Amino acid sequence: MSTSFATPAMLLRRRIATYFVGGADQIPALVHALDGHLVHELSVDIKDGVRESSMVCAVLLAGAEIGPLLERLRELPSVVSAEPA
Repeated sequence: MSTSFATPAMLLRRRIATYFVGGADQIPALVHALDGHLVHELSVDIKDGVRESSMVCAVLLAGAEIGPLLERLRELPSVVSAEPA
């Protein structure tokens, strides 16, 4: 007798680098865009006098989820770019 098990999509740890303008005021919207995903690491670098700030995170995602997450980040008005790191 053969038993088949449904296996969930394989989750991989993926790093994403997001560059944004607007400083610390933009952090809540950036973090909100990550809702629903398991975030393992998150760092934000904001420097006085520098136009763009950065957020780098490691998120557990299935392969098909990275594109929609990057698009969600890119749709934020403050985001200059969001790419796999």
